Amino acid sequence: MATRTNESWLADLRAEGETRSMALEDLRAVIQKGLPYALSRWLSPDLPQFNSLVEEVTQETLLRVLDQLDSFEGRSQFTTWVHKIAVRIALTELRRKRWRDSSLDELTENEDAPPPPGLLASPQAGPETSAERADMLVRVRRIIDEELTERQREALILLGVKDMPMEDAARKLKTNRNALYKLLHDARVRLKSRLSMEDISPHEVLALFEQK
Repeated sequence: MATRTNESWLADLRAEGETRSMALEDLRAVIQKGLPYALSRWLSPDLPQFNSLVEEVTQETLLRVLDQLDSFEGRSQFTTWVHKIAVRIALTELRRKRWRDSSLDELTENEDAPPPPGLLASPQAGPETSAERADMLVRVRRIIDEELTERQREALILLGVKDMPMEDAARKLKTNRNALYKLLHDARVRLKSRLSMEDISPHEVLALFEQK
């Protein structure tokens, strides 16, 4: 793996083609090397769920890093900054006691199908909260249909709803893993922009469905 300065990490991840692909692969290796040690305090690497958690956290970390490249201020090593993001994501997963965090990806379920488990209304939810949830689902699904390309929607459904492994999703879409990261990154940017235009924040969506 090539040794990079902070500046070269940023430049390579902002590049296109093979340069970006190699940087993503190297960063993936960095994350997966550091996570077992970082998480061993809370979860044994011998547990069967551990490898699945590491893979999910790595995938989400790479997407988060691409989203937040402009926020890196250079006060630490780039890989240290990435490692902290990975640990925060992993601990969020553990606190929720599930292997995937609720996210906008889950809202891409087919309109006629039941909502994903993370969005099922609590039996204790009142009529007002249940109505708000139903309205939010309709609004976000409409935004997804209007804003994303067919290929972006398919990627979100495969990875976020069907929980398909990254390699399998890449094969199904006839692309490679790094191109799929870019596809997801672009989809998330478009969703965030459109949600912001309609005065909806991702946190607002998730908070609503966490109400009891």
